[in-house]
Amino acid sequence: MNAPVPPSVFDRRPLNVRLATPRGFCAGVDRAIQIVERAIEKFGAPVYVRHEIVHNRHVVERLKGMGAIFVKELDECPDDRPVVFSAHGVPKSVPATARSREMMFLDATCPLVSKVHVEAERHHEQGRHIILIGHAGHPEVVGTMGQLPPGAISLVETVADAEVFERPGDQPLAYATQTTLSVDDTADILAALKRRFPELPDPHKEDICYATTNRQEAVKRLGEGSQLVLVVGSKNSSNSARLVDVALKAGARDARLVDDAGDVDWSWFDGVSTVGVTAGASAPEPLIEALIEAIRARFDAIVTEDDGARETVSFKLPRALTA
Repeated sequence: MNAPVPPSVFDRRPLNVRLATPRGFCAGVDRAIQIVERAIEKFGAPVYVRHEIVHNRHVVERLKGMGAIFVKELDECPDDRPVVFSAHGVPKSVPATARSREMMFLDATCPLVSKVHVEAERHHEQGRHIILIGHAGHPEVVGTMGQLPPGAISLVETVADAEVFERPGDQPLAYATQTTLSVDDTADILAALKRRFPELPDPHKEDICYATTNRQEAVKRLGEGSQLVLVVGSKNSSNSARLVDVALKAGARDARLVDDAGDVDWSWFDGVSTVGVTAGASAPEPLIEALIEAIRARFDAIVTEDDGARETVSFKLPRALTA
């Protein structure tokens, strides 16, 4: 008996596919991955990595295959092998411990996250209490709060949190934000804080990184004209999850986060004439290409690339890898 032929083979209906620009890797992610790759080339395997270098399952698995060993804490690392700190940043105690053990370590913290750390320290030195807008437990938030003594930073996650936050004593205030948040949601939280504390100074430059902002603007355009938006990214990727939220708020009937083409439920395409495709800042381009090919295999797809910001930012690698 012949196996049943999938209905999609017979139903080659037209489908418009809009591809967001920009999408996928940002400069900070690209730098972090290169640091692990170069460290393995230069020092040999294994190279240890504290936490996932970036939040993408496929990237982590590929680096494991090259010789990276991912751990949760430094006490899982031997003293005689290099260790890389993830792109999300680490508390000050982590490099301090590495130095005390005379470990060779490479800091892959995104320079834009490092900028937030520097700003937080500057405010602390000036006697300000810092309000950090972010998600509890996210590695970037843990790293930022770990730059200063306990109690120096208060975490605010929602507008409701902003409404009940209490200033510690008579300390002046400052604020910082996680770099991968929703621009619009952060604006709402900040509006609530500034209504209550109008003296809050603005950072020298916005904390939400250029790549997060650009990808959210691009997905807004997708959401305005697509019934379905697919975001390629892993579930623990904050910036990828925010893209789903932004697409829905922009008008998409449905938006889904998928690790790869294998995650797609093709029933999502029922009644869909236009689908938008994008990817979070930690998702590699080959995953997007594979998703497009899977769509082409099932539909008479017309793929167009949206106009958007062209990114030319790049960050230098640590000297230990370039010397």
